[in-house]
Amino acid sequence: MSRILVVDDEEPLRLLVARGLGMDGHACLTAADGAEALDRLVAEQGRFDLLLTDIRMPLMDGIALALAAKQQFPDLTIMLMTGYAEQRERAKSLETIVAEVMSKPFTIAELRSTVMKVIERSIG
Repeated sequence: MSRILVVDDEEPLRLLVARGLGMDGHACLTAADGAEALDRLVAEQGRFDLLLTDIRMPLMDGIALALAAKQQFPDLTIMLMTGYAEQRERAKSLETIVAEVMSKPFTIAELRSTVMKVIERSIG
């Protein structure tokens, strides 16, 4: 299946998302914040099918990560997650580089379905 980088500063959620996506056969690597995720993207030369990141995080938030990642890896598909309405509004300006913005809370079934749709759109 796909290689996905899951980024969230809340470890329980990060691990739950990675495990849930693993149920569909995706290989998930994780990072605790945007800076760590960008380091991992560079180390892996951007070889991910999807960057799935929370918006609100310390050090480097998901929007800054999305901008930096897209600049270095223009073909990378990016999906954001947020539990905050104001962050969702900020993400609207990124429509050209972000495939989807998911609102928290979500079920694992909703996440799996949305990720599958985003990956299918990026391939087709």
